Amino acid sequence: MDLSTPVQYVKGVGERRAAVLEKAGIQTASDLLRYKPFRYEDRTTFCPIAKIIPESSTLIRGRVVTLGGRTTHRRRMRIFELLVSDDTATLPVKFFNQPYLSRVFKKGQEVVLYGVPRLDGYSLGISLINPEFEILTAGGEDSIHSGRIVPIYRRIGSMTPSQMRTILFRLLERLKGTLPDALPEWVRSRYSFPLFEEALTQLHFPSVPPGRSKSEFLAELEAGGTVVQHRLAYEEFFDFQRGLQVLKENRSRESKERKLGITPAIRNIIKSILPFHPTGAQKRVLKQIVDDLCGPRVMSRLLQGDVGSGKTIVAVQALIIVVENGFQAVLMAPTEILAEQHFETLTRYLGKAGYSIALLTARVKGQERKAILQGLAAGETQIAIGTHAVFQKRVSFHRLGFVVIDEQHRFGVRQRAQLQQKGEKPDTLVMTATPIPRSLALTLYGDLDLSIIDELPPGRQPIRTVLRRDAERQKVYAKMRDEVRKGRQCYIVFPLVEESEKLELRAATETARQFQKTVFAGLEVALIHGRLSGEEKEHTMARFKRGEIDVLVSTTVIEVGIDVPNASLMVIEHASRFGLSQLHQLRGRIGRGEDQSYCVLLAGPGVSSEARERLRIMRETNDGFRIAEKDLELRGPGDFVGTKQSGIPQFRFANLVRDRAWLERAQLDAQEWLDRALKAGPPEESFGELSREWERRFGLFRVG
Repeated sequence: MDLSTPVQYVKGVGERRAAVLEKAGIQTASDLLRYKPFRYEDRTTFCPIAKIIPESSTLIRGRVVTLGGRTTHRRRMRIFELLVSDDTATLPVKFFNQPYLSRVFKKGQEVVLYGVPRLDGYSLGISLINPEFEILTAGGEDSIHSGRIVPIYRRIGSMTPSQMRTILFRLLERLKGTLPDALPEWVRSRYSFPLFEEALTQLHFPSVPPGRSKSEFLAELEAGGTVVQHRLAYEEFFDFQRGLQVLKENRSRESKERKLGITPAIRNIIKSILPFHPTGAQKRVLKQIVDDLCGPRVMSRLLQGDVGSGKTIVAVQALIIVVENGFQAVLMAPTEILAEQHFETLTRYLGKAGYSIALLTARVKGQERKAILQGLAAGETQIAIGTHAVFQKRVSFHRLGFVVIDEQHRFGVRQRAQLQQKGEKPDTLVMTATPIPRSLALTLYGDLDLSIIDELPPGRQPIRTVLRRDAERQKVYAKMRDEVRKGRQCYIVFPLVEESEKLELRAATETARQFQKTVFAGLEVALIHGRLSGEEKEHTMARFKRGEIDVLVSTTVIEVGIDVPNASLMVIEHASRFGLSQLHQLRGRIGRGEDQSYCVLLAGPGVSSEARERLRIMRETNDGFRIAEKDLELRGPGDFVGTKQSGIPQFRFANLVRDRAWLERAQLDAQEWLDRALKAGPPEESFGELSREWERRFGLFRVG
């Protein structure tokens, strides 16, 4: 028995329970030991039966006086009953539909019971219903479930918290003195961390340290603030960061055979397509990208910039350099509408230079799709723009040299690697307009070099954001009509909540119809939403860009990638329903021209305190990084980027908000660990075991 032993061979588990545990990600003894309690209970003090308070969690110790079973007449429910006595009184105890307990309990046994006593309408007294129980042995063996601070685990299948406690107690006893410690001694010493075995023992069966009050220690446990919990959170971060450091080291050693360079002719092409003089930040970032493209090592770089900062035009210049050197490039976007936007933008910029550009999404079918695939495989198509469709096995490239991934937080690490495998070590540029807090960036992008565009193009004015009540709606509409009279355009955005999508869509549709008849009579009003076909969305957006639509009523389909410089006002209905980062993304659809732009947040009645805080921050700042940090605090990492698509590793102990300081320490320590490992011997010996464990625990690709 060791940490790698399959969980089914752990005493008390077996084949049936192992199948249930595996669905929860618990495959080995190590995984089981890392199954974290979600809270703790103080079960150190027994309550005399005579002093029991109904409806209050109670721990009692007594002796079984009588026991027996019966079946109710009406519902045919089987009830097993005990009468338990201590020195002060007796208490009825009832278990429903658990007849097997007649083989467990015996008259005269010493038992510990924990549960909530309730007034029993049947006996007109107090009874304990379905409590947790423990039968004490004559030898006075330490109790697992009482007389201590007790861990409470979330149920997995039919396994109760008490069953999980028993299994973990036995497993820790079985492995006592054998558990290896993965943290280097110099790390443990630096932070005064306990050994791994002691940490796990204290996690599952904590004892109050000398000199500490029980209540203080229990509060610290619940907040994840003990040295044991810090050690386990740090260890997860450290292991993950070690893997990222090895990935980065491997890439730094990878030489690419292709040689890229910049000639005067390429510089002239770039100058001819630029729509404006680049900012200092754009020049700085482009130089970093060009140095990577023309250097001997494979590029893996993150380009981060707030909405409207000009990331796309930087990517366009990089695409020109790659194509002019005879290689293909691919730009991948998370949605069809954003892919179509990029296709239109690149065609507008690069069409004059005669480049062959293809759009590859799920909508492209039949002969058109076949022709595009043939063009990519033959090298006749130089630039492909697409969605997840470019992952498919049938898609192959002749000489893929450059991969651009837009809005990377919608793609997992695994997907990014799949696209990179389409070419021979292609250079990769990841772009995001969603400002990423540092703690999140260290997990999503820890293996990438970072470039930031922190400057808006010239002529842009900060957006003014205001909060308005429903009673002020007519003033908002008057402001919209005024903007249209000045030759500008407006958005009205509705939330689309998944569980009531049809209802919300109907509301947006009806609102657009009423606006056309009443409030904005004489103006052109149109509706766009996610259920429209790609062609319908494209047609509506094209009309809006040409100025043929004055007011565009929309769902959040416009959140990313829509660029209409003439749109100067956005009204966000039910703004309290949106997260901060989503509000910031929506607001970024305006303010893209030289006119002053306005964002109006309509909150509606019954706004929660948390929603009020989000709206307050939106009014106070346009700083995407400040907004992102606050959003991460309010919503947590899963909701911040979308749990399903995020690619964030699933940490058992670590929390990216609470433990951000430990994450930053772990990153620095992982860099130090790598330096020490490289000096100690061949990388293969240092990284082999890490690679296997990294893939198993974090679900990511091998690091060596």
